[in-house]
Amino acid sequence: MQLKAGLRIKSAVCAGEFIVVRAPKDDLDLRCGGHPVLAHDAAGDKVVAATGADGGAPMGKRYADDALGVELLVTKAATGALGVGDAFLEQKGAKALPASD
Repeated sequence: MQLKAGLRIKSAVCAGEFIVVRAPKDDLDLRCGGHPVLAHDAAGDKVVAATGADGGAPMGKRYADDALGVELLVTKAATGALGVGDAFLEQKGAKALPASD
């Protein structure tokens, strides 16, 4: 799937919805629950999550792979895990604020 910043996508497995924050130039096999994600306005029946791909993604969290140059924001919680191909995306942690003296 060709991604671009601001694109809204959804899971084919659950009610999860996402916004692309950062996208690479190349196509990605972006998945949720082991199945390819869909365009936000795409219709279709829900499918069952693949075995081992049901880790979930809480609302408001960001998932990224810096090597691939992709970052997603979860706008509606997902029961399926986010990944590219068979590799799962890592949840980004909070940035440490500078110490004030």
